[in-house]
Amino acid sequence: MHTSRRATRCDVISSLIRPVQGRLTLAVGLMALASLVQLVPALAIAELAREFAPSIVAEVTPDETASYWTIGWVAVGAIFAMLVLFMAAGLVSHLADSALSLHVRRRLVDHLGRVPLGWFGRRSSGTVRKVVQDDVSALHHLVAHATLDVTAATVVPVVSLLYLFVVDWRLTLIMLIPVVIGLVSFSLAMRGAMAKYAEYDASLARLGAASVELVDGITVVKAFGETGRAHRAFREAGEQFSAFFYGWMRQTARASVIFEVAISPSAILATVLAGAGLLVGTGRMAALDVLPFALLALGITGSMVRFMYGTQQVREGRQAAERIGEVLSVKALPEPASEEAVSPTTGHGAGHVAYEQAEFSYNEATKAVRGVSLELRPGSVTALVGPSGSGKSTLARLLPRFDDVDAGAVRLGGLDIRRLPTRHLYEHVGFVFQDVALLRTTVRDNIRLGRPDAGDEAVRAAARAAQIHQRVLDTPRGYDSVVGDDTVFSGGEAQRISIARALLADAPVLVLDEATAFADPESEAAVQEALSQLVAGRTLLVIAHRLHTIKGVDQIAVMDSGRVVELGTHEQLLSAGGRYSRLWNAYENGRTGSESFLAATGEETSR
Repeated sequence: MHTSRRATRCDVISSLIRPVQGRLTLAVGLMALASLVQLVPALAIAELAREFAPSIVAEVTPDETASYWTIGWVAVGAIFAMLVLFMAAGLVSHLADSALSLHVRRRLVDHLGRVPLGWFGRRSSGTVRKVVQDDVSALHHLVAHATLDVTAATVVPVVSLLYLFVVDWRLTLIMLIPVVIGLVSFSLAMRGAMAKYAEYDASLARLGAASVELVDGITVVKAFGETGRAHRAFREAGEQFSAFFYGWMRQTARASVIFEVAISPSAILATVLAGAGLLVGTGRMAALDVLPFALLALGITGSMVRFMYGTQQVREGRQAAERIGEVLSVKALPEPASEEAVSPTTGHGAGHVAYEQAEFSYNEATKAVRGVSLELRPGSVTALVGPSGSGKSTLARLLPRFDDVDAGAVRLGGLDIRRLPTRHLYEHVGFVFQDVALLRTTVRDNIRLGRPDAGDEAVRAAARAAQIHQRVLDTPRGYDSVVGDDTVFSGGEAQRISIARALLADAPVLVLDEATAFADPESEAAVQEALSQLVAGRTLLVIAHRLHTIKGVDQIAVMDSGRVVELGTHEQLLSAGGRYSRLWNAYENGRTGSESFLAATGEETSR
């Protein structure tokens, strides 16, 4: 299982970096060469010592033609070559990273543009942002830094050890004693590390979620006197993270300390000097042969530390690549081939909608929509009602193809909507939901989002019909005001901008999640007037929350457990005395209770 997961992870990373694989390989090669050249000055010093030593012992002037001049110039040249190679490796890796970041972000955005809209509704915007921004940035560390760091941290100690084995294999083995002790301690400290890292990420995510919940909901919890509970949830998440992290660190502290001490420069150098004293003192080693060990041993320890940090960045980069791969593996909404693509008829047939034995489930265990057959005649208004979780929102969102049906079909103008290109579908089906999203751009661009080529007069006409024109003119720069910077709209005002957007798009079929459900009282009349302009002559499918707003619709579909259990007009369903009748009575009793409470509150206030 672990082997399969590791293979899958490697496949994901290979797939992501394939466009820059050549440049990345070149960068790794340059870094490996730079690391080799980096050792030349240290080796040159050792060789110069060998050249100088006989002359110093004999107290004679060295021959100017001796090879030490060549060695010296080689060392100087190596320094310049090392700088050039390091810069070249960094430049190539950063160019590869820039190209990869652009490629991955374009690939993500292109794929997300083809993912069913329902997928976004089931995930927070923060999750998507993290993948597109943070995880792609983590790939930067993997490609531009970690790969080169690990390469350098591997080449330097391997080549150094090979050279030192040639100089004296016995002292090399002695020098490796603290290194082996450190590596054994490190392996003990990292035992079960993957599970610990997963638990660390999960604990940190819980702490982050508790922090966001505390900050976002502080107004509500303070208003209801629940600050203790909110703080307790945050405190418990913090304590759980602290307990886990403290336990993990305490578990690994001793081994980590041994590792740090064992591979420290002082420990390595002390071991080298002790071993050299033994070997030189017994005549088994020349004193000059100790110098390469003193020069290269320090580089070996530094490379080991660099290797540890590099592998940590590689781990984070791999996890980021996995998350990016998960998003890219989300099944895109199938688009019909160009030769299969069709367009619904214009005129009367364009507004005809039919659900035919439609079924849909978010998971295999539970069906959200079960064999629904429902006809929406052109120009008619159909309301979906039912208790929470009955499937009315899911059924409505199948029409604009937020998700595809698992079985059956949804037809527009007699055509299966899966045969319509997405662009054509949204030209014929519009939607206005409670949760209105206004972009951080001008009011004008927000209104013409569904019809970018619309002129200013068309935008103003739609705004007038939506009862929002005057409010826009009251903003600092009118239709050029940037939402969020120049002005902020209330919930009801945002609804009216959304309605203006739908009016401008002029789709013959409209899905409406009762727009006045969360409108403030002052805005409700304006929203209702805007809606009357919007629904005129259109086929309307409305998700009803307040039953008194749908008494005059053409038909009401009552849903329960994903099925349409009743269908008819308001009067027909009331007289039938079934599910709708009970919903209506409960709704009316709730309204009466609310009105009585408000009246009593008003009387108490007047006193």
